[in-house]
Amino acid sequence: MAYYLADDIYPKWATFIQGITYPQLQKDKMFADHQAAARKDVERAFSVLQARFAIIRKPSLAYDEDIRRDIMKACIIMHNMIVEDERHNYTRAEVLRSFYKEDQQNLTTASTSTTPPFEFNVGRPTNFDFNSFLQRKASLRDRKTHFYSRTYLVTIRAN
Repeated sequence: MAYYLADDIYPKWATFIQGITYPQLQKDKMFADHQAAARKDVERAFSVLQARFAIIRKPSLAYDEDIRRDIMKACIIMHNMIVEDERHNYTRAEVLRSFYKEDQQNLTTASTSTTPPFEFNVGRPTNFDFNSFLQRKASLRDRKTHFYSRTYLVTIRAN
């Protein structure tokens, strides 16, 4: 099961692995330090994606795990493409200005498009299974799995 690095404000569910508040053992301290550093990196990256793509800001428990994974991958790929494209804007400003002027001239002479507009599907996914949704939701909120996962991660990190 996938998990998220979280802090103490999140519930003790199977998908949220919280840091150890007052670590006493060396392995617990090491886990807490690594977990806090990784969580901060992920929070920064995720907030950048949330600011850019509205689909990530919305709750998505109704979607299948594969669909959520594809959405995240697509947003990350698009973000990287945008960053790569914008990186060269400052060095190629004159070239971009000439392309912009060309596009503006072409807009005045272009004919209207006959292609049908793209349509979005709204509502429930077509293969939505409410029972599997409820099972996923219950397994995500399992406290025993939360504590087991954190103990396992502390042990692995110490080795």
